[in-house]
Amino acid sequence: MATQAPFPLNEDLTAIALSYRNETLIADMVLPRVPVAVDSFKYFKMNKDEGFTVPDTKIGRKSEAHVVEFGGTEVTDSTVDYGLKDIVPLQDMRNAEGTPFDPMGRAALNTTRLIQLDREVRAAAVVFNAGNFAAANKATLSGTSQWSDYTNSNPISAMLTAFDAMIMRPNKLILGQAVWTVLRQHPKVIEAIKGTGAGAGAAGVVTRQQVAELLELQEIMVGAGWLNGAKKGATASYGRVWGKFAAAVYTEPVTSTESATTFGFTAESGGGLRVRDWFDDKIGTDGAQVVQVVDTVKEVLPANDLGFLWSAAVV
Repeated sequence: MATQAPFPLNEDLTAIALSYRNETLIADMVLPRVPVAVDSFKYFKMNKDEGFTVPDTKIGRKSEAHVVEFGGTEVTDSTVDYGLKDIVPLQDMRNAEGTPFDPMGRAALNTTRLIQLDREVRAAAVVFNAGNFAAANKATLSGTSQWSDYTNSNPISAMLTAFDAMIMRPNKLILGQAVWTVLRQHPKVIEAIKGTGAGAGAAGVVTRQQVAELLELQEIMVGAGWLNGAKKGATASYGRVWGKFAAAVYTEPVTSTESATTFGFTAESGGGLRVRDWFDDKIGTDGAQVVQVVDTVKEVLPANDLGFLWSAAVV
């Protein structure tokens, strides 16, 4: 069963946590959340060959139709609790009385930001991990094949060729911000969309919608979030969470983890993101309110052959 703490949920603080939306974070779009009743859940890795192998369908005058059987591998997994807490001394709450500042709300909000950033890092690590893709469904670019080489590379051709080779054509493209910045300025992309006649010398930029229409995709998602990779106390070292990768994936809405024909999703139990608070009289001189934010999820790829990954897509 989902873990139940002895303190009740704080609905007001949970509302503050849920109201926070950072447009640079895309984990919930890339791996959509699917509620599960309890922490333990099951999903199937289907045998795709069965859906593409045509058996003998002819029926004799007095015979019966041939029997077909569909199978797959049932995988049992469990969601994981991810949480942080902040401490708000009672003294801080007294000092904030009569001011617009809300110490409890700020604690919930800032803690939520870190929980969501941690999820973003996990999602990127799963989706942009070459080990999660079949050998035929990934490529590491280098030199003139990298899309930042505007003279020699052709990202449109590279993607369309990969799409045609996939068992189900992808409908979404996931890009790190560095890759999108290069791709939207690529002369061959601009020429294909705008038809300027300038060829390799085409200049300007294009939008996500224009590129999506060109490639016949439903959506292009760009991960622009930042992460400080330095240890606490050390000089900050910032980098993009999603890095210099690109992934084309097939996804569809998932209503049940046990019947998911999609590249990936996130199982969510316990109500997902939630906030609890309680009073601790052992902290400080007068005690303190403890604000804890928890997210209970598990990112999974039930059909990772429905994706194609380009590593080192740009310099």
